[in-house]
Amino acid sequence: MKAIIPVAGIGTRLRPHTHTAPKVLLPVAGQPILGHILQELERVGVTEITFIIGYRGDQVREYVNGSFRFKANYVVQPEMLGLGHAISLAKPYHDADEPVLIILGDTIFKADLPGLLASRDSLLAVKEVEDPRRFGVVEVAGDGTIRRLVEKPSHPPSNLVIVGIYFLRDARLLFRCLDRLIAGNIRTKNEYQLTDALQMMLEAGHVMRPFPIEGWHDCGKRETLLETNRALLDLGVATNQPARLHHSVIIPPVAIGENVTIERSIIGPHVSVSSGSVVRNSVIVDSIIAASASVENAVLRSSVIFDNARVLGRQAVLNVGDASEIDMS
Repeated sequence: MKAIIPVAGIGTRLRPHTHTAPKVLLPVAGQPILGHILQELERVGVTEITFIIGYRGDQVREYVNGSFRFKANYVVQPEMLGLGHAISLAKPYHDADEPVLIILGDTIFKADLPGLLASRDSLLAVKEVEDPRRFGVVEVAGDGTIRRLVEKPSHPPSNLVIVGIYFLRDARLLFRCLDRLIAGNIRTKNEYQLTDALQMMLEAGHVMRPFPIEGWHDCGKRETLLETNRALLDLGVATNQPARLHHSVIIPPVAIGENVTIERSIIGPHVSVSSGSVVRNSVIVDSIIAASASVENAVLRSSVIFDNARVLGRQAVLNVGDASEIDMS
């Protein structure tokens, strides 16, 4: 089984953390966002993945090649022209009469992937939301097949939205429709949308069905990153490495990385502390502490402290980027 994962996005809503790292490599529940996705793909036997890279793509390449054994292809998206354009760049590796799995690189999910991949029809993972106007929306016919797809509609035909997992039985037809989309300069909100190409597939007679999922975790903002961290820790997905603990209390669920030092502190619940970090004389709740960070004499909640940052001081809600120093003493 082959897969395509677009990871070219800049992640502006997650600044300052994405000033120095791509969004998909931000840590959540003990490992990068992308790592959670790739672990799921390993479990179901995906052997080859095409990554559509852009902003800081060298870091994505280094992480994937150093942590996984997939046959990995890397294609650069030079301009952010939409998801449809990004997927079209994978054509040299997938333009054949075979199925293809597309998964967005910034969305962590819990789904029955074996069941999805066993389907005789194409499937789009979907979920009901209160406000579907920011998403691709699915209209389902009476026989359970998908009748229509609309990208970010002002007047949605339903509350059922596509959540970033696409299992398509005919890769060749997909790329034919993407070629037509781009050649005809067919854009929605000034971008080439994958949803529009999928609608072309429907109009060509291709059968698609909705595949409802429950576990869908968006990592596009600081708030949702923390929500995802909480949800994954509650599910028990994180593994904890031995830490140097001195007169400290750990309140599960937490994720503790390698070579972490915790002294005279209370950590948890819902805290991730990545490798090489040091926490002293602090209380940390519902937060993410990235690699090689230092937190001293602080009370933190709902905070994200990124790589090599140093925090000194008092109670706060923080959003601190790389190599920063915050003195609140």
